[in-house]
Amino acid sequence: MRSLLLAVALLSAPATAEDAMITEAPTLSFERVFASPGLDGPAPRQVKLSPDGRYLTLLRNRADDRERYDLWGYDIETREWRMLVDSEALGSGRELSEDEKMQRERARVAGLKGIIAYQWASDGSGVLVPLDGDLFLAKLDGTVTRLTDTEGTELNPKLSSKGGYVSFVRDRRLWVGPVGGDAQPVTPQEGETIRWGEAEFVAQEEMARLQGYWWSPNDDRIAVQRTDEASVGIVTRAAIGATGTKVFDQRYPAAGTDNAVVELFVMNPDGSGSVKVDLGVDLDIYVARVDWAPDGSAIYVQRQDRAQTKTDVLRVDPVTGASTVWFTEEAARPDYWINLSDNYRFLKDGSLLWWSERDGYGHFYRYVGGQWTQLTRGTSPTTSLVGVDEAAGTFTYQATADVLTQQIHRARLDGTGEPDLLTDPAFTNSASMDGAGRLLYVTRSNPNQPPQSYLATPDGKQVAWIEENAVVGEHPYAPFLTSHVAPEYGTIPAEDGTPLHWMMLKPKMEPGKRYPVFFSHYGGPGPQMVTKGWGGALAQSIVDKGYIYFVLDNRGSANRGVDFEQPIYRAMGGVEVRDQKAGAQFLKTLDFVDPAKIAIYGWSYGGYMTLKQLEADPGLYAAGISGAPVTRWELYDTHYTERYMGDPREVAEAYEKASAIPDAAKIVDPLLLIHGMADDNVVFENSSELISVLQESNTPFEMMLYPGYTHRVGGEKVSPHVWNSIMRFLEAHGVTPPE
Repeated sequence: MRSLLLAVALLSAPATAEDAMITEAPTLSFERVFASPGLDGPAPRQVKLSPDGRYLTLLRNRADDRERYDLWGYDIETREWRMLVDSEALGSGRELSEDEKMQRERARVAGLKGIIAYQWASDGSGVLVPLDGDLFLAKLDGTVTRLTDTEGTELNPKLSSKGGYVSFVRDRRLWVGPVGGDAQPVTPQEGETIRWGEAEFVAQEEMARLQGYWWSPNDDRIAVQRTDEASVGIVTRAAIGATGTKVFDQRYPAAGTDNAVVELFVMNPDGSGSVKVDLGVDLDIYVARVDWAPDGSAIYVQRQDRAQTKTDVLRVDPVTGASTVWFTEEAARPDYWINLSDNYRFLKDGSLLWWSERDGYGHFYRYVGGQWTQLTRGTSPTTSLVGVDEAAGTFTYQATADVLTQQIHRARLDGTGEPDLLTDPAFTNSASMDGAGRLLYVTRSNPNQPPQSYLATPDGKQVAWIEENAVVGEHPYAPFLTSHVAPEYGTIPAEDGTPLHWMMLKPKMEPGKRYPVFFSHYGGPGPQMVTKGWGGALAQSIVDKGYIYFVLDNRGSANRGVDFEQPIYRAMGGVEVRDQKAGAQFLKTLDFVDPAKIAIYGWSYGGYMTLKQLEADPGLYAAGISGAPVTRWELYDTHYTERYMGDPREVAEAYEKASAIPDAAKIVDPLLLIHGMADDNVVFENSSELISVLQESNTPFEMMLYPGYTHRVGGEKVSPHVWNSIMRFLEAHGVTPPE
């Protein structure tokens, strides 16, 4: 705690002239921002508690290679750390299969090396570790046993619920075998369009469902997904590389086209006794979630309609496959959709803890005997289920506080009493718990403190630091403290009066001078950009170069309830553009802002926003940077696009209005277009069509393309290239700080 207070004091205390001579910050270059060690300090991933609560394990990145992760264990009793698996010593360096590469893209871990996932055995005896396409079992005594050694890749590996079996997907089939023994395929080989045990593309990319099979609690049955992609359209994707081009015929369900047909089967571990689950007569549905009842007596399937306005929760007999509708969740309003979540828990007494936006805000409910009881209330949405302690009758959850922070609370499962606040409001927090809800792992940060993590008792009392991450001494960010800028926050009204939150970081300013603005945005549904959490070094580096860094959350972004998100319904590229325009107009009223030097930047949906903003208001912005933009929503996938825009076969006019292509020739301000030439998410055709339209209309623009890179154009060398290119573009067009 003392070192933490010292770090905060260093961030807030004014430096004397003598101090400045000694501690003058070095230049925070883009090269340093993306180099190792990472300036945020340690960045643990996949933090898990052993089934008995004795050990905490996590993936820790290396000081000399921020993208390589090893498995570490922490003995909670002795408070000692030990590396359990050294990824570099154990790994083969073998190239991953194309299927695993694509799965990593879907899971947003494509840029990581070493160990990216692992699973505890249910008896706490060891950990299943996938590495370089093979599987290993790591014991707590330091021994590591190789379970597979093949040229292929074992996808989606799992230990069964009781730890008797290991299972994985290889060659589009599910394989199962005893731990330490030989695995055998338990599903048939059915051709190029059939996959067993894998989540389909939109489930991985848009539903946050990476699983394609589910073990029963007793190891006696497995629910397995069968996916038929025959009806899914083929996108011929040219992955243009530095020394050649690979062509992939990728099954990609674009908006308004057929999805894969998903079926579920329940079978014994050897593949025998297979029965088909009755998912209903309509094949054009989404299998959103699959869960076993705690006692194995039933399987619960969340079946979502294609319009994503209704979710039926089916109760399935695992012996016969017969199903009934247990209950149905409807969208909170007729011109809205259902936001899927993992914020639910089937309890041992047969009841259900469930998250819903039915009252206009995300809250928790208990479903018992066909009756609902609301457990949380108010206009501050709950955002995540952290854990459940059924013995104590409590559940722990994360909720929005004052819009800009997340706090952890504990409440009673019977709905009585008021929730307890477990975290410090001076930080924004996230958390996880062990399976029994008896130990709390909290991660927190604020604008002056990079992420920290600690263990706590269920009532929030801190037990031990896991990563104190104090910015002192040898911390990689410590040399840059003297130039660190804390953000300012505020609100401006949208056209309907809704307050829109903004964040601003200012460079060192001289009186009477006006400064350029680097206006960063995302704009799309989902991510909240303006928070009181750690912002990272990239924004600080931009500010160090003399720019004001500005971000505004428009309507459509998350964590403010249904009515705040709803305006983008069937109207993408409309309300978000107008809200961001209000941000620009606000900036132009500030006497320290150069109104002629406001540059906008965004990636993915943010890249789309850059184009729509330049098209809507020529001359308002000094320049725009558009990274990997969607330009026509018919090119993007079904589940994401139709959730917000509807089916283009039914509302073609909404898609035409939302497109960035028809008005591309209206762009008169300087434009820099950036795209990875092997992008399998926002396919390169989005940019190639835009390029063609701009060229055919004699509309000037600039571009920077990255051969071999997918939707994530990043890495220790290429990331500085991206950002130096952006800065050179701004300098070339006079968007520069004052002399």
